[in-house]
Amino acid sequence: MSEQSQPVPHQSDEQSTVNGLQRTNASRSKQRIGVAFEFACRMSTWFSVAVLVVLLAGLIWKSWGWLDADFLTNFDSRHPGEAGIWAGIWGSVWLMFFTMLFSVPIGIGAAIYLEEYAPPTRLTRFIQINLSNLAGVPSIVYGILGLTTFVRMFGAFGANQKVLAISLGFGNLRIPLPLDRTVLSAALTLSLLIMPVVIVAAQEALRAVPGSIRHGSFALGATKWQTIRHQVLPASLPGILTGVILAVSRAIGETAPLLMVGAFMFVTSTPGGIQNPVDLLTNPQGVLDAPFEPFTAIPIQILNWVQHHKHEFEHVAAAGIIVLLVVLLVMNASAVLLRNRYQSKVRW
Repeated sequence: MSEQSQPVPHQSDEQSTVNGLQRTNASRSKQRIGVAFEFACRMSTWFSVAVLVVLLAGLIWKSWGWLDADFLTNFDSRHPGEAGIWAGIWGSVWLMFFTMLFSVPIGIGAAIYLEEYAPPTRLTRFIQINLSNLAGVPSIVYGILGLTTFVRMFGAFGANQKVLAISLGFGNLRIPLPLDRTVLSAALTLSLLIMPVVIVAAQEALRAVPGSIRHGSFALGATKWQTIRHQVLPASLPGILTGVILAVSRAIGETAPLLMVGAFMFVTSTPGGIQNPVDLLTNPQGVLDAPFEPFTAIPIQILNWVQHHKHEFEHVAAAGIIVLLVVLLVMNASAVLLRNRYQSKVRW
């Protein structure tokens, strides 16, 4: 005898109504949470913008009437009305030139090796981990390292400083040993500071290039170097340039490492006596002397003015901060423009 089918129990209309109300309430609760989260994010953004506007307005008000052509072209002075930032500008220019000269080629070369050539061994992973950690080390630590390594050179030359003189025909290259409190010591220290950032940024840019680009190049008979030179590097150039410029932007605003390696707060001359671009061509001896002379920088001068006991130097410091902000904004804008320009040329 065939079994009779049992009726499937159904929920009552009341139970269905209750479940529907619960789902509706849960949906409304999620919507309220989403709206509250969006409102909190919006308020955080506008609060940050408001704080930035207030700070910029305060700086502009403080520097009003003090930031002029004389301020940009005068050397520092003990009289607020005559103080200028010219020595700091040229000191920062020399610092950034040598910092980029040392850190950019080495950093990009290390990134290419680690990303394209190095086998995935424990040593490679150890180096990668340490690079990530070094990018977050406080700058004062690099200042201490630069003081010991470059300024004093571990005391290898004792108390007597030696000078290595090399004749180049158009001038004499005089290298002090140890390097002492010079532009070169500070530039090498800042190079150590930003090199992990440059390496990590370059690696990320190289890693973003699709593997099919490399495989297609190899399939056409290109060597490893030809693939990197003609395919990988051009495609990764926007990311590399952006990382380099942002790293240099960090270096130009650093104060602690420069204080540790002996940057001067009050200087009335420029390294090598180079005071305009024309001197770079007409004064070759000054160009050779510039890396080995005392210096100051824009952040150091601002720090000196902020600490000054005369109230008028607050206005001078505000004018110096505006100059530094303009330099940083120009560098960051350059990074964006370069990235957009080269990205428009990349076709994957």
